[in-house]
Order: sequence, then C-alpha cells, then structure tokens
Amino acid sequence: MHTQDTTDTEDTKLRGPAVWALVLTGVASFMAALDNLVVTTALPAIREDLGGKLEDLEWTVNAYTLTFAVLLMFGAALGDRFGRRRLFIVGLTVFTGASAAAALSTGIDALIAARAVQGVGAAIMMPLTLTLLTAAVPAARRGMALGIYGAVTGLAVASGPLIGGSLTEHISWQWIFWLNVPIGLALIPLARLRLAESTAPGARLDIPGTLLISGGLFGIVYALVNANSEGWTSAPVLTGLIVGSALVGGFIHHGFNNANPMLPMRLFRDRGFLGINLASLLMFLGMFGSIFLLSQFLQGVAGYSPTEAGLRMLPWTGMPMIIAPLAGILSDRIGGRPVVAAGLAFQALGLGWFAAILSADVSYAAQLPPLILSGIGMALYFAPAANVLMSTVAPADQGKASGTNNALREVGGALGVAVLASVFSAQGGYESPQAFTDGTVPALWIGAGAVALAAALALLVPRKAKAAQAPASLTTAVPDKVPAAG
Repeated sequence: MHTQDTTDTEDTKLRGPAVWALVLTGVASFMAALDNLVVTTALPAIREDLGGKLEDLEWTVNAYTLTFAVLLMFGAALGDRFGRRRLFIVGLTVFTGASAAAALSTGIDALIAARAVQGVGAAIMMPLTLTLLTAAVPAARRGMALGIYGAVTGLAVASGPLIGGSLTEHISWQWIFWLNVPIGLALIPLARLRLAESTAPGARLDIPGTLLISGGLFGIVYALVNANSEGWTSAPVLTGLIVGSALVGGFIHHGFNNANPMLPMRLFRDRGFLGINLASLLMFLGMFGSIFLLSQFLQGVAGYSPTEAGLRMLPWTGMPMIIAPLAGILSDRIGGRPVVAAGLAFQALGLGWFAAILSADVSYAAQLPPLILSGIGMALYFAPAANVLMSTVAPADQGKASGTNNALREVGGALGVAVLASVFSAQGGYESPQAFTDGTVPALWIGAGAVALAAALALLVPRKAKAAQAPASLTTAVPDKVPAAG
C-alpha cells in the first residue's frame, strides 16, 4: 500500500521531461506573444528612422498578423503530419532568422518583408507549443502546467509595450527584434535534445483552403490600407476588394463542401460558436486598431518618451494579470456568457470614453479611467472566453475550434489596424498634434462601436454550456491568450 501511494505521488509530479517542455514552450510562447505588442511603442521611432507613410506602418503590423492568421492552422497540421518537435524547431528557426533580418532592415519594405516571414515562423511554432506541452505533462498536473503557460503568455502581452518602449528609447528600435535572436538560438538545440517527437498519422493538409483564405484576406486588407492614398474607386483598391471577397467566398464554399477542410464551416451552424467567434473578431478589431493609434498618440501628441508611453499603457494591457483570476472564479459561478458580454461592454465603454475626452492637450489623469476600464473589460473577456468557446463544440472538434478562434482574432487585429487607420487618414494625419487628434477620435468611436457589437453578439452564446469544461479540452488547443497585432 505504501508503495502504491508513493507511485501515485510520483505520477503527479512534474518530472524532467515535463519541466523542460514547460520551460521551452513557455519561453517560445513568451517570445512570440511579446513580439505581438512590442512593436506598437516603436512605431514612431521606426517611422522617423526608415521613413514611410501611414500605410507602411500598418503593413509593419499587418504583415506579421496576416501571415500568422492564415497559416496558423496549416502550421498545426504540418506538425501533426511531419512531427511536432521537428516543425516546432523549423518554426523557431524561421522566426529567429526573420527577427535578425528585421533588425538589420535598412528600409521600410525590407522590414515589412521580414515581419511577414516572422509571421510564418510564429504560425508554425505557436500552435505546437500546447500540443508538445500537454503530451509531456502528466494528466494530473496538466491544469497547473497550462496555468503557468497562460500566465507567461499574459505577462508577455502586458509587458510588450513597456519592453518595446524601453528598448527603443534606451538602445534602439532594432533591439525589439534582436532580443529574439539569442533566445531563439538557445531554444533550438534544447528543443532538439529535450522535447519528445510525436505525430498524428491521419493528419491532412488543406492546401487549397490555405491558398484561398491567404489570397482573400491579403486582397481585402491591401484595399483597406491603400484606399485613402489611392482612392476607393481606383483599380488596385477595387481589385483587392472584389478579388479578395471572391476568394474568401471560395474559402467558405470549400469549408462546406470539402471532406477535410482547414475550417469546417458546419461549426458555424451553432449560434454559440458563431457568436463567440464573431465577438472575438470584433473585439480584436476594435482593441488593436485603437492600440495602434493610441500608442502613437502618447508619443507624438502627448509628448511621452517610448518608455513613458509603455508605462502609461499598462493599466490597459496589464490589467488582465490582476483581474483575470477573479473573472475566472466569477464565470464558474454565474456562467461565462455574462462575464464575456460584460467585459466586451466595459471595453467598448472605455474606448468610447477615450474618444470623448481625447484632445491635443488631454492630461494623463483624464486618460487613466478609460484605460483602467478597458483593461478590466479585456480581463473579463479573456478569462472565460476559452471555456465559452469549448462549450459550443464536441470534444473531437475542440482543436479546430480553438485554432479557428485564434485565427479569427488575428484577422480581427489586422482588419482593426487597416480600418481604424483608414478612418484616421481620412479625418486627420501626422501634420500636427491637432491633426493627429482629429483623425484618432473618429477612429476610436469606430473601435468602440465594433466592440459594442461584439458584446451584443456574445449574447448569442447559450446560457448553459453543452459540454463539460474539462481540462482535457485544452490538450489540442492553440494558445488562446495571444493577441497578435504585432
């Protein structure tokens, strides 16, 4: 009896392979998640150093976000088919090399190209982190390991603007990319030595679906980014909108009719799945489009240094670290739907409040309440969103459901930057602090409206979960705390 007790205790410990898996996947996740927001506070410095117009700054963000979004589920399938450890190392290598290329960029076009390749690396690497981690950790300790993993990712998101601002101010903007290189070079051999290989022999690659959605989203975002400079009726913009929409339509048709599509459209027949995914897309549209402009406002108009701007963003980006555990407890008691809807409503109110008080000479004291309210809203949304999502699908579909939700969040971030920057450039510009404010205010109202609509859509989720919220539901999930509007 004593021997059995000892064995049971040992089985619940994080042994060597599990600890290595947690460290390696956690650090890789931190690096990629940090890269999502670290760029925002460096945008003014990049613009000053490399030149470029507003559209170029948008592509500095969206080149990463779009490639990450459209290749994320394809990257997971590659790992399942050819080896998760092998593809994790491939993704890590690509991400590290592209980070060095971004740091060495001497022009804005080279930087945008490097950011696109970074997104490819992240799309291969990130979906495999949780798969590798859950395979290495005993079931009895999986919840703890996933909790640590989530906290590390959340810390990266919270500290992204501050780290980006500090590196930009005290060294140079290139160091937001150089930071990844030594970390990546250390992780690559350790992953080879310390992670176990695994595959899913039946995995299939949906190459037609990947090509359709990649071309479609690129066309639409290209049109939105260039609409103000080239005109909404110009041939490139109209071509992007028409062809892009047609390709997205083809992707939807493919998802309904193909035997093994990257994104099974049948999942959207469930109103809860439809509601939480549309809400997530609109949440990221409003939130990341607003962060793109406000991070520049704090430096270009309010006059803060990059470090000071990053610090002043913390009440927004860092609030989930404080509130999310409480939100999780609250969602367990009253259900996830009201918590998610309330969080989205708070985020919308925060953005609307910001739009109402913003002026060229607004004080930080006036900005602080909407920042805090937005941060609380973000936390209330993030904490229960994964369980709300998983409650709408059968266990066999949870991996694809999580991948779908993460991809739509990334798409929402890319569209948010494109749409809100388009509103900004139509109403204002970089000519003066007042011009920047004139463009930012209507853009923030659009962002607030998008998130308010997300709050309404969240109410489509059924009151009672259909599936148990079991820890095992996360074993095949893609990380769902990685906002990525880089």
